Amino acid sequence: RRNDPSAFETLVRLHQDRVYDFCVRMLNDREEAFDLTQEIFLSIHQNVDKFRADAKLTTWIFRISRNHCLNRLKYLKRRGRGRSEEFGEVNEKAISESMGGSSQPDDLVVKNRERQLVHQAIEELDEEQRSLVVLRDVEGLSYDEIMEITELPEGTVKSRLHRAREKLAGILAKLESAFADRGE
Repeated sequence: RRNDPSAFETLVRLHQDRVYDFCVRMLNDREEAFDLTQEIFLSIHQNVDKFRADAKLTTWIFRISRNHCLNRLKYLKRRGRGRSEEFGEVNEKAISESMGGSSQPDDLVVKNRERQLVHQAIEELDEEQRSLVVLRDVEGLSYDEIMEITELPEGTVKSRLHRAREKLAGILAKLESAFADRGE
């Protein structure tokens, strides 16, 4: 807030990976995510005086990130550009930890395939559902933080997240079935 360049540099260093990861998951395009991450931090720099400190800084950053991602998705749809089929090389910590930590080659191949299926399934959710799943299940944010980011009441967040998870489970089942049918 005091226009200290080193403080802003520290803020960027601390949050850039999570913001980029979030953008990759929302847009499923590494180049778009990279560009958007820069725009997000520019927006943060220009609006840091509007941060009220009644929420955590990370919550405010994710709110800005989510809004930028939703706007970029709308823009890309108007321009006829959908998301690419490319999987980003992003921080897989949350998904990897949920799958256990074995390092046997066969297990790693299976876990990698499962990770790809999860990415593909998340990709098929609509933007609202995708943002809720990524914020809660990938980024591990609390319901209070998600309510602050989305400006939705707790009951709405929980019910939409529940429906998103149900849809995600259905998509995963179809993808796993298709994978099995191909003998992979």
